[in-house]
Amino acid sequence: MSLLRLVGRPMLASMFVAGGMDSLRAPEQVAPAAEPVVQPVTERVPQLPDRTEQVVRLNGAVQLVAGLLLGSGRLPRPAALAIAATLVPTTLAGHRFWEAKDPDERAQQRIHFLKNLSMLGGLLIAADDTAGAPSLAWRGRHAAHDLRREANLVGRSVRATARPAATVGGMKAKLSH
Repeated sequence: MSLLRLVGRPMLASMFVAGGMDSLRAPEQVAPAAEPVVQPVTERVPQLPDRTEQVVRLNGAVQLVAGLLLGSGRLPRPAALAIAATLVPTTLAGHRFWEAKDPDERAQQRIHFLKNLSMLGGLLIAADDTAGAPSLAWRGRHAAHDLRREANLVGRSVRATARPAATVGGMKAKLSH
């Protein structure tokens, strides 16, 4: 593993581990801010809990577990995707700068919104990072390409040896009569 991955993944994950712990321990602190985002989502996704505090706690648990996985380098790609999925509603709930009336508050919320947007970009990069190893999709495409090439070579080889063999077989048949 490269030094950048070794250091960068835990750095990226640290905010989500800390934030996930806070949401698990005290969901009531962020539930009022989360309510405008949670309610429309829970109406469309019946598998989610009805209470906002429970959804906040679930979101925190996903961030905590995925943050630990990302930080430790275990399943980093799915972990980064899971965190990215939780970051979107978290950002929309917590940093609605467009609703702030006070210019200073609006500026602070816009900074936090853009910070989260930047972290989302980092998570998407981490989710795409194969750590120098080819992805499964790449391996599949190249395996298919290699199989086509091998099949083509076998076909050419069969055609190249079939004509002389047929000629020899025909001459042999004429000589034996």
